[in-house]
Amino acid sequence: MTADDVVLSCRDLAVGYDRPVLAHIDLEVRRGEICALLGGSGSGKSTLLRTIIGLQPPLAGEVFVLGESMYGLAGDERGRLLRRTGTAFQQDALFGSMTIADNVALPLRELTRLPEPVIGEMVRMRLARVGLAGLEHRRPAQLSGGQRKRAALARASILDPELMFCDEPSAGLDPVVAAGIDATLLEFRAALGITLVVVTHELASIRAIADRAVMFADGELRASGTIDELSRSRDPDVYGFFHRVADQGATPNGRRALAT
Repeated sequence: MTADDVVLSCRDLAVGYDRPVLAHIDLEVRRGEICALLGGSGSGKSTLLRTIIGLQPPLAGEVFVLGESMYGLAGDERGRLLRRTGTAFQQDALFGSMTIADNVALPLRELTRLPEPVIGEMVRMRLARVGLAGLEHRRPAQLSGGQRKRAALARASILDPELMFCDEPSAGLDPVVAAGIDATLLEFRAALGITLVVVTHELASIRAIADRAVMFADGELRASGTIDELSRSRDPDVYGFFHRVADQGATPNGRRALAT
């Protein structure tokens, strides 16, 4: 593996607030892979994601994104780096006063000088790719939970980023809708060449999309490997995560049976 193959690197990273939630994290993500970040509630995976995408400075260590130091860059230079990435947040973060089309167009209008007709066509094409064709003029409140997740993915990917981060993209969705989100992420990788880092606790999603998984527990990186490798782990926490049977309403494939 060459340096060009590594698109995300964490070196001896500690993240948290007044004290570390995770410490001594060494992690690399390779170009073209889908890497899942796993762990129970409070394990620190979402805090780690905030640090990786530039929202929460580390307590120690370094983050390198696409070969550049996230926290070693000045504001303008960090903004340039972040334009090569995309993020879909857990709560979708769509602007309720804007149409879906305007939400998806926002990065294009703020960060490029493309003419409006081109922006409009790009937005229509990306909404069609995520299964939202014809819904351009609706507002977020007029969409289902699954549709809002798809709109958030469209916005996060509209600049064709090299690296995309997704925080719980299928959480709270019924199995059929969640499987559709998984299929969309796989299509992004296949059609657009996007590398994906996905924070999730959904077993079905992990098994459907992840090339590799990294699990956090008790303030440390507990395991890293393929899904088969982690499923056979001798660590009781790791093994237990992959062999849950009755998880408060989980269906046999690992999904929670929740409404869209």
